[in-house]
Amino acid sequence: MKLLVNGRTAYAYTGGKPLDTTLPAVVMVHGAMNDHSVWIQQSRYLAHHGMAVLAVDLPAHGRSEGPPVGIEAAADWLVALLDAAGVGDVALVGHSMGSLVALEAAARLGARARHLAMVGTAYPMKVSPALLELCRSDVLQAIHLVAALSHSTHSPKPSSPGPGFSTHGIARALMRRMQHGWTEGNLFEHDFLACDRYDGLPAAAARVACPVTLMLGSADQMTSPKAVAPVLQALTPEVVRLVSGHNMMGEAPDALLQALYQVLTTHRSAQA
Repeated sequence: MKLLVNGRTAYAYTGGKPLDTTLPAVVMVHGAMNDHSVWIQQSRYLAHHGMAVLAVDLPAHGRSEGPPVGIEAAADWLVALLDAAGVGDVALVGHSMGSLVALEAAARLGARARHLAMVGTAYPMKVSPALLELCRSDVLQAIHLVAALSHSTHSPKPSSPGPGFSTHGIARALMRRMQHGWTEGNLFEHDFLACDRYDGLPAAAARVACPVTLMLGSADQMTSPKAVAPVLQALTPEVVRLVSGHNMMGEAPDALLQALYQVLTTHRSAQA
């Protein structure tokens, strides 16, 4: 569905079901150089199992108009999108860069945030200077490197969207499409600098009032599971560990879905 947010078109995928704001709502936020499509399996399942789903395209990504914005501004945009959609209480799910956006949005939403799930997260989310330099000199090579680092295997089973598909190839194609979709600058550089520069965990965590779950890939090379100590200290979350690299949505889609569904329905029942 398309919404008007801050005077610009914003897009959110509703999982193949019309948005019903009387149902428990969940908003899903993608990571750097991605769009809503990374959540296709999880968003469709949740939408067909009793939830109102909004898998968003952040500004300048996918079908949402730009320009791209930083972490805190993206959280402001996300709250405005929820208001435009008529969503009240909501669970927030974010992957990588999107986990930081979801964190900041949860801080802003206060009691409206029912749950926060941070997938493939770390803090600080620092980016190698060599990778940033590569994205300026040869962005296609940088995309190839990030795709390689985001996966722990070439042949996950059953893979996503199904057997015979290349998770590496899908990731590279998606990042190329995002890069070419914003013609006014280097989206790769923008997204990874946004992650690198974010320093808002302490202030945001102090304002988060809902339960928090971290979902971490055991073989994640982009946001190492070892790099979550500040998040654990600041948020005291539940931790779910999956056998996967950074791209858990593609590499471990069923395990991630089961983990998400369990925490979302468990905390929904407890709050009811």
